[in-house]
Amino acid sequence: MSAPAHRYLSLGAGVQSSTVLLLAARGDIPTFDAAIFANTGWEPIAVYAHLRRLEQLAAASGMPVVRVAAGDIRRDALDPAHRFASMPLFTLGPNGERGMARRQCTGEYKIKPIKVEVRRRLGYPHPTRVPAGVVAEMAIGISLDEIGRARDADVAYMRNTFPLLDLGWRRQDCLAYLTAHGLGDTPRSACVGCPFRTDAEWVRLRRDDPTGWDDAVAFDAAIRHGSARANAAGQPLRGQFFLHRQRIPLNQVTLRPRADAQADAPGCGPWTCPHPDTVTEPTPESSATSGREVRH
Repeated sequence: MSAPAHRYLSLGAGVQSSTVLLLAARGDIPTFDAAIFANTGWEPIAVYAHLRRLEQLAAASGMPVVRVAAGDIRRDALDPAHRFASMPLFTLGPNGERGMARRQCTGEYKIKPIKVEVRRRLGYPHPTRVPAGVVAEMAIGISLDEIGRARDADVAYMRNTFPLLDLGWRRQDCLAYLTAHGLGDTPRSACVGCPFRTDAEWVRLRRDDPTGWDDAVAFDAAIRHGSARANAAGQPLRGQFFLHRQRIPLNQVTLRPRADAQADAPGCGPWTCPHPDTVTEPTPESSATSGREVRH
């Protein structure tokens, strides 16, 4: 099989994908035609600051960083006129049922815009069919300790590759490499209001980014009874949504960071969100917790 004529990096701007970009920029692995960052519009300020640093570093080596977006996830979730791409919110049913909403946000706000950009660069924008044999290589930052997250692409025009697996690198190897080249403070990439934040991460957000913390608290209150569109249509959730697993308002949670926990949980990259899609939630049509998606 011949090598693809197009090589891209899926850049989440977290530890692993930043390492892959740095490896390419320094010539330690082959370079990429572009690094593609899917912007949800709601990353912490530290991630955007780090992304600007990566853009400068990549530009110096002739590798562009391209920002793509499918919208602003926070604004869209609170817009009554916008379809709600479900986030993995913690749910509490009317009779105390505990569940989670299905996760659609990664697909809608990260994977989809990257595929749109790849198709555009290949010269076959949707709905044009990509001819057989036209393939773009997509490098994904998965390290050896997360090998279970590596998977094949779900479209024929992309072939996933894993440079860190080829090197046999673990997350600690990535951190050491970043530190050696002045990027040891690389943050975890995940939305401000990501329900998968650990207590340690919520504490850091509250301490280091008070505006982001206030934003998350306000969002947590705003989504309590479901999406704005469903509520406007007279279909409020028969239950409640929460950002924190304790299922109480975020600003009332007693945060208890684990002393033995890793400094960061795995980041939320386009193809590397480590959390399951199969979850349950109370639906507008039923007071019971079910496995069906609430369709807004």
